[in-house]
Amino acid sequence: MTTPGFLSELSWRGLLHQTTSDTLPAYLSTPGRVAYAGFDPTADSLTVGNYVAMKLLAHWQRAGHRPIVLMGGGTGLIGDPSGKSAERQLMTPELVEHNVSRQKEIFARVIDFSAAGDRAAKMVNNGDWLRNLGYIDLLRDVGKHFSVNQMIVRDSVKSRLEGREQGISYTEFSYMILQAYDFLHLFRTAGCTVQLGGADQWGNIVSGIDLVRRMAQGEAYGITNPLVTKSDGTKFGKSEKGAVWLTADRTSPFRFHQYWLNTADADVVRFLKWFTFLPQERVAELERSAAERPQEREGQRVLANEMTELFHGATERANAESAGKALFSGEVASLDARTIAEIAEDLPFTVLEPGELGGEGVALLDLLPRTTLAASKREARDFLAAGAVLVNGEKAAAEARLTPASLLHGQVALLRRGKKNWHAVRAG
Repeated sequence: MTTPGFLSELSWRGLLHQTTSDTLPAYLSTPGRVAYAGFDPTADSLTVGNYVAMKLLAHWQRAGHRPIVLMGGGTGLIGDPSGKSAERQLMTPELVEHNVSRQKEIFARVIDFSAAGDRAAKMVNNGDWLRNLGYIDLLRDVGKHFSVNQMIVRDSVKSRLEGREQGISYTEFSYMILQAYDFLHLFRTAGCTVQLGGADQWGNIVSGIDLVRRMAQGEAYGITNPLVTKSDGTKFGKSEKGAVWLTADRTSPFRFHQYWLNTADADVVRFLKWFTFLPQERVAELERSAAERPQEREGQRVLANEMTELFHGATERANAESAGKALFSGEVASLDARTIAEIAEDLPFTVLEPGELGGEGVALLDLLPRTTLAASKREARDFLAAGAVLVNGEKAAAEARLTPASLLHGQVALLRRGKKNWHAVRAG
């Protein structure tokens, strides 16, 4: 089986935005070329927004080349101004190193660090060289190669100069020099000739290429991917609960699975191309399914399963898939305590007063108007009489009461009206 070339793979997936040279296809025809992408440790995890650059490195490796994951232990102390409307809060060196150590394990989910030869991957930390740079040496040897006139017209700087009264600090203004120096260092020490990144990194990448040419008389290249957006204009990687993270301690496997499962029909084919490693033929099948049988949402299910298994493993993917099916069918009573708790966190909820469930419990007729399932007692009576209300998947009688026995795992009762209207009830 022939592995497709890196650029052609990115092109059909819609992940190729710009390249810095027309000679790149010929250059990449030789295996073992070295490329890097950088990741700043602004948190102890990474979000689905960071995943695209990670995936570019994975495609690079699959095309027969050598990827380098650059952890920003040094640049993370400064902060990249790209895409930011305000100055970053500076982090302590201890926090940066903590975040670097926590992020490392995420990359092994996508990039094969056991590969040898032309595809051998490695991870480096720019703190190892940037923190040893002398200020005078940096200004004398590196800074002289940067034109302030050119730096201030870069998008990352220009937008801050024009859009904020206080402009940009010298600290963040210097980030471009440090990132360019990273490229130079990796060119010299690892034979790295290509930098990968998002479209917003174009200016920084070009600066690095220029520095390699000036200080090492070498030829280097840049490849960018388009910035990920949703078809409705809303920001990708955000849910109602905030950012969608790649580790279970920040975004549970169930919630992660649900995020992808809720992908809009208008986005699902693009997301299958961008985020999964499914081959072109399989994506084409799912595209036909989305066009001919959109009600089946096959593309969304495959997308959710592929992404959840990639970052959380087959067991957690199966658990999340089962939980999603139970939520759809209403048969939630068999789910484990953790999954029930995760589901409840995503639902509107009512907390009962201490003691309300004591004795005979509380009548659903009185409880429903306190939830999002009924606007009044009269409406609650009609819903109950019609058999439209379920408690933990079981149809509730008109005179039903919620008791301590109604709490799944002693935690919460899940009420549903109709097919999609859910509400959680917790004991005080």
